[in-house]
Amino acid sequence: MEKKIKTALISVFHKSGLERIVDLLRENDITIYSTGGTLKFLQESGIVAMPVEDLTTYPSILGGRVKTLHPKVFGGILNRRNSQEDLAQIAEFDIPQIDLVVVDLYPFEETVANASTHPEIIEKIDIGGISLIRAAAKNYEDVVVIPSQNEYSRLEKILSEEATTSQETRKQLAAKAFQISSNYDAQIQNYLNDTPTNLLITESTSKTLRYGENPHQKGYFFGDLSKMLEQISGKELSYNNLLDIDAACKLMKDNPSQLPTFAILKHNNACGYAIRENLVDAWKEALQGDPISAFGGILICNKPVSLEVAEEIDKIFYEVLIAPSFDQEALELLTKKKKRILLKIKNFDFNQSTVRTILNGQLVQDLDQDLVKEENLDTVSNEKPSPNQIKDLLLANVLVKHTKSNGIVLVKNQQLIGSGTGQTSRVDALNQAIHKAKNFNFDLKGAVMASDAFFPFPDCVKIAYESGLSAVIQPGGSIKDKDSIEYCNSVGMPMVFSGFRHFKH
Repeated sequence: MEKKIKTALISVFHKSGLERIVDLLRENDITIYSTGGTLKFLQESGIVAMPVEDLTTYPSILGGRVKTLHPKVFGGILNRRNSQEDLAQIAEFDIPQIDLVVVDLYPFEETVANASTHPEIIEKIDIGGISLIRAAAKNYEDVVVIPSQNEYSRLEKILSEEATTSQETRKQLAAKAFQISSNYDAQIQNYLNDTPTNLLITESTSKTLRYGENPHQKGYFFGDLSKMLEQISGKELSYNNLLDIDAACKLMKDNPSQLPTFAILKHNNACGYAIRENLVDAWKEALQGDPISAFGGILICNKPVSLEVAEEIDKIFYEVLIAPSFDQEALELLTKKKKRILLKIKNFDFNQSTVRTILNGQLVQDLDQDLVKEENLDTVSNEKPSPNQIKDLLLANVLVKHTKSNGIVLVKNQQLIGSGTGQTSRVDALNQAIHKAKNFNFDLKGAVMASDAFFPFPDCVKIAYESGLSAVIQPGGSIKDKDSIEYCNSVGMPMVFSGFRHFKH
């Protein structure tokens, strides 16, 4: 059933975007109730609006904590227009009907993100606004609810169409309102709970993907990707694209150098990585690490992409290129291939927790953000690593952190030269890494090795030394650490402990 909007209650935090709505309210001769900063905005825009305080006969009290919480406000929203009893009661108590509720909540999530003080954060917990949203959404049969600034454009459309709404439109807006309410409450609970006792995950935006990991699976992304990445060109991102992009961005966030760096990833693992004095050389040597796996891969760099760089990487097929920016000439070349995805990275603001579904529940953990610094390396062998070996060990440790377990990574002169990924045996992972390095004609002499977890036996350090590797980094922590240390001492090979295991399953 269609309903005509005759009265509105407006109480919003964000005033931006209301200008056109103000004009449409005036054109439709809609009676408006408002309060606080919103009332002032309306009056300054030439709109006649009645203060809520005049309706309730109570002023705003407790420093603005109580403004709209009153029967004359909520009775006007919650009365059922098809109930003679409700209509009789609002007439008896002189309660006006309210047909439209426009609310934009205090920005609680933004306040927390900006590291405000605890009292400031608590004051940004909206009480009146959330109550208005829920009341209007509950009574969607008769009332239109606009629950956030993001829905202002929809209100413009409604007011442009003679301020009339269908039941389906009101129901859709009500569903959106409860989604926003749920998300808002989850943010507050997550802030107040030091140790979660139940899992609440809500996202205000979502996207249907072409399919999931495989074509027969449905796939969705929940979140606002535009906060981290800007898609410049290319086809829509797929489920697998997003997994690889996430892995690439997390790897580049941990990059131990400010020098130009290029990484190539395939199936969430780095198959190429190099740090050089310029981006062209970084690209060429990252590609050299595994030119076969690079086909159809995900590329990421930490410096702007110039035409010279674009011309080099344009020689191979790849799915996605991520960079902080692109020169115009580079864009003109790279966008000639219409399906190629170009992404501009804005920041590395990842969620601080990871969630995985298992069995009939979910596993939640903190994001793995710890990495050993040079000054905290524990040299456990008699032989100390040289400055160049330390640089390579730290890079190898970053790379192995982002490699599927069991993982082994080989680095030489700030270049990834071999990796063993996702093996059931650490020895198998090392042998795979050595085989790959030799297969692409790398000289292992002088290279270093990183392991994502400790060595339970000295077999890996023995294989490493006999293959020409010159130094080792591992977390340590095995009851048989002494065996690996003794072997390193017997051959004069440096070994350092990082103190951090980096399993990735």
